[in-house]
Amino acid sequence: MGKTSYVRLKGSRQFRQRLLLATLSSTPILVEDIRSDDTSPGLRPHEVSLLRLIEKVSDDCTVEINETGTKLRYKPGVLMGGKYLVHDCGLSRSMGYFLEPLILIGLFGKKPLSIRLKGITNDSKDPSVDTFRTTTLHMLKRFGVPLEGLELKIESRGAPPLGGGEVVLGVPTVPNSLTASHWVDEGMVKSIRGVTFSTRVSPQIANRMIYAARGVFNRFIPDVHIFTDHRSGPAGGRSPGYGLSLVAETTSGCLISTDVAISYPKADETDAMEDSEEKPEMLPPEDVGVQAASMLLGEIEQGGVVDSTHQGLLFLLCALCPPDVSKVRVGKLTPYGIETLRNIRDFLGVKFVIKPDPTTNTVILKCVGCGLKNLSRKVA
Repeated sequence: MGKTSYVRLKGSRQFRQRLLLATLSSTPILVEDIRSDDTSPGLRPHEVSLLRLIEKVSDDCTVEINETGTKLRYKPGVLMGGKYLVHDCGLSRSMGYFLEPLILIGLFGKKPLSIRLKGITNDSKDPSVDTFRTTTLHMLKRFGVPLEGLELKIESRGAPPLGGGEVVLGVPTVPNSLTASHWVDEGMVKSIRGVTFSTRVSPQIANRMIYAARGVFNRFIPDVHIFTDHRSGPAGGRSPGYGLSLVAETTSGCLISTDVAISYPKADETDAMEDSEEKPEMLPPEDVGVQAASMLLGEIEQGGVVDSTHQGLLFLLCALCPPDVSKVRVGKLTPYGIETLRNIRDFLGVKFVIKPDPTTNTVILKCVGCGLKNLSRKVA
């Protein structure tokens, strides 16, 4: 056996994405100085949980973390997939943090993936499970992912701080590789769909959110349907919370989504910087409805075939395609999207041609995919 050569990385930035790209490109990585200057140095609970999750769906991968958690040595294994897996995501981040890398890893597994995730389903930091169900999974269709077996079932909801939610995710494997996509037509918005969730609060809250959101939309578009999902008892998790997830569908089949979730912040919320806007009392449902609706209008105004939260995933999908040209249109590039482009260049060697389109204030990106094939199936 030859000595493994590790790619050296520093810091905790983009940890999740680096881990994902290292796994897909089978690149061993050594990450140093993980929050070494912080008052609480090292990996966060959700980052360790993500490592454990990757261990569950792959075979023969090695993870070494030093005592302080500031140094990680990771060598990817063979992606296996598998059925009836269960993973507790913990309570420091919601499932949205885990779902994005998990879906991509699942596509390149040896067997289709079916996994039950436990934890927080809706929070204010990560995209909610509703967004994944309504928008993210449909995006994969554009890149030739078979729809059969691609599903996300929400069995119970969990709001922070105590969670208690459960979802079951099914991801099929891609037969050989993804297909390159030419996706630049954003179309006009023709309908708006949404779902409110409420757990351990009055069912009336949902109606108040819907009424407020419709008040914003009905000035522009008549076709607005927002469904309610009120959960009580065990299906409502362990903390009170409510929120609204909205999706605008365009004439060319693009889905633009936003969501807002409101819950009580944790008592030990140390990240005062991130949570300064959260006050102990909850935002009234009317404000949630207006806020979600305004955010969706903002996303639509920016243009592009996906909303700003899906930019990173869109670029990853383009980069993982066969050596063929993919061309996509997005609104203003988000910091996360820009970091994604850098990580793709470093790990996959794929460079994007970025061209602003001044007439629509959007950006068109082109790249030739790295041709990642589903090798785990061949090994089988």
